[in-house]
Amino acid sequence: MMSNGILFQLGKAAAAEEFFELLGVKYDPKIVNVARLHILRRMGQYLAAEDLNAATDAEVAERCKAVLERAYADFVASSPIDQRVFKVLKEAVAPRPKKALPLVKLDRLK
Repeated sequence: MMSNGILFQLGKAAAAEEFFELLGVKYDPKIVNVARLHILRRMGQYLAAEDLNAATDAEVAERCKAVLERAYADFVASSPIDQRVFKVLKEAVAPRPKKALPLVKLDRLK
């Protein structure tokens, strides 16, 4: 990969807004302020499903743009709580295993 390739540039990005600017994706700062990490995490999940090995840098940039738009749209339509991208949010609603109450023998009751 060329040192100025899109993946290299994205790797150097320090803020979510830089991803949007590098890829030319329009965004509402209010949404990004609330869901920046969630959007980038979702983008990473979508990119993980892509096979970019034989793609040109232009094709990679186009796929990255498409998945960022898709990830951003997820959080325009609903909240980070609804999307549950991170493990801690997934576990927050997972059913907890019920613990058996301790057995109290009747002869111990007074």
